[in-house]
Amino acid sequence: MSSFQDRLQAGQPQFGCVITYPLPGAVERIGSDWDWFWLDGQHGQLGYQDLLALVRACDLVGRASFVRVPGHDAGAIGMALDMGATGVIVPQVHNAGQAQAVVQAAKFPPLGDRSFGGRRAVDRHGRGYAATANDDTTLIVQVESPEGMAAVDQIAAVGGVDCVHLGPDDLMLRRGHPMDQPHPQDVVTGDLQAIVDACRRHGKLSAAMGVGRDMCEVCVSLGVNLIASALDVGFIASGSADASRQARQIARDSKHSQ
Repeated sequence: MSSFQDRLQAGQPQFGCVITYPLPGAVERIGSDWDWFWLDGQHGQLGYQDLLALVRACDLVGRASFVRVPGHDAGAIGMALDMGATGVIVPQVHNAGQAQAVVQAAKFPPLGDRSFGGRRAVDRHGRGYAATANDDTTLIVQVESPEGMAAVDQIAAVGGVDCVHLGPDDLMLRRGHPMDQPHPQDVVTGDLQAIVDACRRHGKLSAAMGVGRDMCEVCVSLGVNLIASALDVGFIASGSADASRQARQIARDSKHSQ
């Protein structure tokens, strides 16, 4: 993953794809299109074996894998890292105290309190893997609430937090915005700017969803480091709709020509 880390350190945006379905074969097929994969263990339909297979698929195609865990549970965070994932995405981090607790779960001593002994990590890298694991793995925390936005500078300042990710859906929901309406782009842009600024002040990476041309352009223009630009369900839904539309149009054209 050195080239991925090198590109990040050089300031180049890295574009990712969100995987919500247990489709490791799909990661093998489209892996070369993306720099990293978001494996959604929070809202996706993925269990332990699914996530493990997806991490292995990412390794096979030489792409970074970030597992979003369901919450702050230390066992779930450690298990995701023991799979050999490049990093973890932890949702709903509202303040610096929660960020520090997450660091305790994700990082080995002396920085944190992660438990040693991951089967896959030992098998692949030997028992010495813990010596560099704190640097080799990336902890991404999601800021998804008004409380979190108010504390974003303190969250980004926590040692061991490597990256801060804006979670716009939960943030807008908590502000009373309906989920079936588009988010006001100027508001989201302002939130994202605040996160990028905090991350730059503290030497951390920034991350955001950049699905669709407009939001992707915002992310690139602000200098977001990790941009999730697509979702597997989007490919499936749009591809299915296009194929169905084409087939039905052929049938209509054929009927009219008779």
